[in-house]
Amino acid sequence: MPVLVNEKIDSLLETTSRSFYPTLKYLPKKTRGQIGLLYLLARVADTIADSKVGETEVLLDHLSAYNDVVQGRAADLPDFEPLAEVQTNEHEAELLRNVPLVIDGLKHYQDDDQKRMLECLEVIVSGQILDLERFGPANEGGGISALPTDEELDDYTFRVAGCVGVFWTKMSLAHLMKLPPDEEKLFMERGVRFGKALQMINILRDIPEDLRFGRCYIPEAALKSIGLEPEALMDDTNLEIFRPLYDRYLDLTNEHLEEATAYIQMIPDTQFRLKASCMLPVLVGQRTVTLLREGNILDSDERIKVTRDEMKTYAKKLLRALLIPGGVRRLLEKNKDAP
Repeated sequence: MPVLVNEKIDSLLETTSRSFYPTLKYLPKKTRGQIGLLYLLARVADTIADSKVGETEVLLDHLSAYNDVVQGRAADLPDFEPLAEVQTNEHEAELLRNVPLVIDGLKHYQDDDQKRMLECLEVIVSGQILDLERFGPANEGGGISALPTDEELDDYTFRVAGCVGVFWTKMSLAHLMKLPPDEEKLFMERGVRFGKALQMINILRDIPEDLRFGRCYIPEAALKSIGLEPEALMDDTNLEIFRPLYDRYLDLTNEHLEEATAYIQMIPDTQFRLKASCMLPVLVGQRTVTLLREGNILDSDERIKVTRDEMKTYAKKLLRALLIPGGVRRLLEKNKDAP
């Protein structure tokens, strides 16, 4: 049975997401489709922005035009076929060839849910536009550009992931659970930290790949404080100098993950599926942080990630934990990274 609007959209979702799709299937049916569709809408934007071939101005134009059509501000999509043809990932190419179908999926949901999806997508695209404006010219010139400060890093993680925590929380409160107003505010704040945690993991895991395309998300001011320039991170012999700063960002990620754990604890035990869907990315995130703390994160040949077998093991563990009183808290505590 499709989890979204139809089998084609479901197939696009499954083939373009290795880590998110397993989480999606745990979600309650009342929110599964909307969250899955937002993922696809955002993935289209991400595929445009991350295209490794194409002038920055062209990608910016395509990204803005796509968002304008989704938001209802324009009617005509750009021709994505040239961009699809240069994708190295065949599934992302197929996604670009089916953009109208993905956008059409919005009409299957009520107005309030459409509004929540569009609000979140607007913020995500704003982050991707900033990304292209910051890093595109450097990439075209063969150089590397870095985020200036920790404040810009925090803003970026909110735009591309923290806002998804807001969306997820709004959907949960609208369809699945109720909290007192003061607890709603805390739940929302923790949802933002949840999203930021997952994006920080992406950033800290993908340093070598990002550098190859002129992007350095480790702030320039922080690098200068230890006597390094962004280009120095391309040489893994600088790992010893970089490691204390890197570990500081891992510690920040752990702080975000602690808030994500607290977020899960606020979900009523009756919301079995919602808890499960939140637990899996936290468990995988905790494990990834541990691997990053141990590995050579500047070596482009050492790809650090949780294996599919580990993912399956976590799926089994979380289901057992949900059935045992106190099991959720114990599993998350046992699994977390220990600096």
